[in-house]
Amino acid sequence: MKKIAIFASGNGTNAQRIIEYFADHPVVKVDLVLSNNPDAFVLKRVTPYHIPTLVFTRDEFYHSSKILDILQERNIDFIVLAGFLWLIPGNLLEEYSDRIINIHPALLPKFGGKGMFGLRVHEAVLNSKQSKSGITIHLVNETYDDGQIIFQEQCDVEPSDTPESLAAKIHALEHEYYPVVIEALLHDPEEEDQ
Repeated sequence: MKKIAIFASGNGTNAQRIIEYFADHPVVKVDLVLSNNPDAFVLKRVTPYHIPTLVFTRDEFYHSSKILDILQERNIDFIVLAGFLWLIPGNLLEEYSDRIINIHPALLPKFGGKGMFGLRVHEAVLNSKQSKSGITIHLVNETYDDGQIIFQEQCDVEPSDTPESLAAKIHALEHEYYPVVIEALLHDPEEEDQ
């Protein structure tokens, strides 16, 4: 069984979608949801699924081994960022090299980097008169939105779009593709034969 930990800072719709997708999966399970925000709605959103949650401080994340220790104790195989707004510290990047992914609500390398999240991204896309936007799923490294791109899917940007209407299109793409890409990355044909 491959175990996923989800890191989230906000509302948690992607986290919920991933949890639901893997609820009865034979070889993948969401084992832990972690947040840097004690008021994040994601913590309430995952309650019905009986998945343990953990809230941590900036000091615990960047200046201790607490988070890494917990991930190792729970035998976490893979980390999924779902609206998580902090850079990942070096100890996690080292231990989980090529096993941490993020989803970004635009077609990287455009409209990425520090401070580019939520409606800010969609406003930037509209202000620059792009005809397409979309999602990018990428490996995580020490720089915001800079890791190797794994998957992209696009949608049309209409002249009538607002940041909110574009966000709705992007959310639909996120919910459709993020769990599927995670599953593909964790797919091990040998486990199905056991």
